[in-house]
Amino acid sequence: MNSHPFIRYGVAAIAVMAAQAAYAETKIGAIFDLTGGLNIYGIQQMNALQLAVEDINAKGGVLGEPVEVVSYDAQSEQSKYTQYANTAILRDRVDALFAGLTSSSREAIRPIIRKADIPYFYPSLYEGGACDKQTFVTGPSASQQLSVLIDWAVEKYGKKIFIMAPDYNFGTISAHWINEYAEQLGAEVVGEDILALTVTDYAPTIQKIQAARPDFVVALPVGANQTGFLEQFAAAGLKDEIGVVSTNYGSGNQQVVVSPAAGEGLIANQGYFQVVDNPANADFIELWTARYGNKEPIISEAVDTWNAVQLWAAAVEKAGTSDNDAVIAALESGLSYEAPNGTVMLEPGSHHLRQNIYIVEGDANHGFTVLETFADVAPVYENEKCDLIANPDLVEHFSPEGN
Repeated sequence: MNSHPFIRYGVAAIAVMAAQAAYAETKIGAIFDLTGGLNIYGIQQMNALQLAVEDINAKGGVLGEPVEVVSYDAQSEQSKYTQYANTAILRDRVDALFAGLTSSSREAIRPIIRKADIPYFYPSLYEGGACDKQTFVTGPSASQQLSVLIDWAVEKYGKKIFIMAPDYNFGTISAHWINEYAEQLGAEVVGEDILALTVTDYAPTIQKIQAARPDFVVALPVGANQTGFLEQFAAAGLKDEIGVVSTNYGSGNQQVVVSPAAGEGLIANQGYFQVVDNPANADFIELWTARYGNKEPIISEAVDTWNAVQLWAAAVEKAGTSDNDAVIAALESGLSYEAPNGTVMLEPGSHHLRQNIYIVEGDANHGFTVLETFADVAPVYENEKCDLIANPDLVEHFSPEGN
């Protein structure tokens, strides 16, 4: 028996509306290193994203609808970022993507995101200079951190600087900035050692440091390489004679595993440390501890991720839609947020954050003490090079070495 035409139409209309409702869900993608060597960062990044979404959904979601998360484990392999970015866009139809730790992962993702024209958030400290319409950076750039740190260290220790850094963008571009700020301050780089990531024996580097007789070392190795260097530096008896400063020490909770003999007195600076004292951070730590416990300190990349999700949600609300172009326009409107690391403001032209930079000192209990807070530090280099309001088609990864 044939059904009545009105009934047939009604059933069809309901099916269409259900399909449209399913498609209209606000959905975000997350690609982080949940396994492999980088999971000390990726797990906390993912935890922070989930916590932010839970917080947003508990307050009514965005535009009255809950946010759904689709997550992928990049397994600390760059090729997985390309694979999963395509999957997130083509299969899962995400409205925004939050992904990456290393610069190579970010650069693998950016062309894919640009073609899809959805907002992409990179939540990590990095060497700086990434510039395109769809990319938003919530960690500090190298120039933001080093402009503060080198000035402070020259005043504290003296004008002779030794640089040891890894041989890839983060290390080489950071070394450039150190040389530039040293020149501005009338200081001198008396030695450099740019090392392969595979190096684990730092005896040759330590001999170079002894021969150069610097007032302080800027030490930028990553992960286990960093703790290895610091232990060998302390064992050589240099720690009492020469200061050590770093922009990435503690970003993976290296202070927890390094011995007090190596870590006490070491100087680090980033956009966030758990010891930061403000009401927003107290609330954030309470949420985090209730959800994940307090077995390990919260790292800066976790807060970078939390801030990214909160800024995205604020932009969707401001736009009144999850339409890509409208959300990007809202993100470029000068959004600010009372974050765990203090007030942050998204610069419209460069898509980087103005944020506080904290200088801390390692203590004997695998923790930190805040020595000084530099408020509202602008991403000056990125603001100078990258004006996406005036030049929305600009696509570049600027490097000061090419200036």
